[in-house]
Amino acid sequence: MENDLSNYRRNYQKIELSMKDISDNPMELFQKWFYEVEEFGSDVESNAMTISTIGEDGFPKSRAVLLKKYTWEGFIFYTNYNSEKGKSIAKNPNVCLSFLWHNIERQVIIKGVAEKIAENLSDGYFESRPDGSKLGAWASNQSEPVPSRKFLDDRLLQFEKQFKNTEIPRPKHWGGYIVKPISIEFWQGRPNRMHDRIRYTLQEDFDWKIERLAP
Repeated sequence: MENDLSNYRRNYQKIELSMKDISDNPMELFQKWFYEVEEFGSDVESNAMTISTIGEDGFPKSRAVLLKKYTWEGFIFYTNYNSEKGKSIAKNPNVCLSFLWHNIERQVIIKGVAEKIAENLSDGYFESRPDGSKLGAWASNQSEPVPSRKFLDDRLLQFEKQFKNTEIPRPKHWGGYIVKPISIEFWQGRPNRMHDRIRYTLQEDFDWKIERLAP
């Protein structure tokens, strides 16, 4: 099988990224960009991001998750701690996050260190979830092989019965991570592939070094 994609091209020309438009702290620029993506309008989830980890087999793996909060410290998402990504983070907490916003021709690439957030914070978020999502966290042994779809559906029914008419608690194997960035790159598409790339790198004194990179 062969499919030549050489002619898949587009010319990026919506916005530019100038040094005069950036902040000293990359989290301020991230917030500005996130608001602009929302204002520009998108048919996808603006908070969808790719997280890449190094697996126990030594290979990198990327998958999409949802950003649920960002602070001055970093980026927070939730998952099953016993999942493939959870086991990978436990062994090697160095991860990469990336956002790709097609509608505004922007990309953000974040290198950072992942760590579990406090249990009370995970409890608070879990309580805000719909009951179906809460039950799913109990029913799914994420990333583990299962014999059939029916097996999953039966497990969900099992926990629906178990927690019927009662509050659904957070499983101890499910909770949040915060990724604390050490490097954040902002990429803005520009004509003729001469894209704007600005990289922030955290220094020992906790200031950010700002550099423009060649496209």
